[in-house]
Amino acid sequence: MKHWPYPRWIAHRGAGKLAPENTLAAFRLGASYGYRMFECDAKLSADGVVFLMHDATLERTTNGQGIGGDLPWHALSQLDAGTWHSRTYAGEVLPTLQALAQFCLANGHLLNIEIKPTPGTEAATGEAVARLAKHLWAGASVPPLLTSFKPDALAAAQQTAPELPRGLLIDTLWTGWFEKALALGCVAVVANYALWDVATVARVQGAGLRCLSYTVNDDWAARHLLALGTDGIITDRVDLLPPQ
Repeated sequence: MKHWPYPRWIAHRGAGKLAPENTLAAFRLGASYGYRMFECDAKLSADGVVFLMHDATLERTTNGQGIGGDLPWHALSQLDAGTWHSRTYAGEVLPTLQALAQFCLANGHLLNIEIKPTPGTEAATGEAVARLAKHLWAGASVPPLLTSFKPDALAAAQQTAPELPRGLLIDTLWTGWFEKALALGCVAVVANYALWDVATVARVQGAGLRCLSYTVNDDWAARHLLALGTDGIITDRVDLLPPQ
């Protein structure tokens, strides 16, 4: 992308750990701290609905059990996704990507959608997320940024909606990561913040890609990344790191 339309500061899963992650309550809270771009995790229900959840299993962030992607949306929509966090959010529900898109578009917020497939559904999830995002953001001035740790999911997104920007997520500098990002037509590499140094930033930006970091929760780390000239910081600490 010749013009980078996204802000530097991105709220992780809505509001980091201040509200139950990947719920509309979290995105509203993140927005109340001045954030205007959010990261979320998207996966597929058994009947093809794109919904928000990080883990493959339900136990950590809902009162359900088992693999989320094995259930139809009707069953997932009945789960309590808030009580695990605090009594304040008891009864909060899992949102669909469509519900989050409506919130973001109505309020002028931007979105980084991490394609988070249930294992074995990488291509199907990448295709479904890209198709839905293309439809939901049709005519929007700024499209969502699609990212994933799974190259197969990004490849499916690329084939389905090549016009939507993509970013490769990495947690190590595995052999071929840079070449894979280029082959996938990515506009960004989103790395564990500890991986960035002067040479790696120069390599990525020299190829015309942007450098984003996750998950940055300390002021010293944020200042280091800013000094390196990186382009985006994903954080849980929406209360500590004010967006600039």
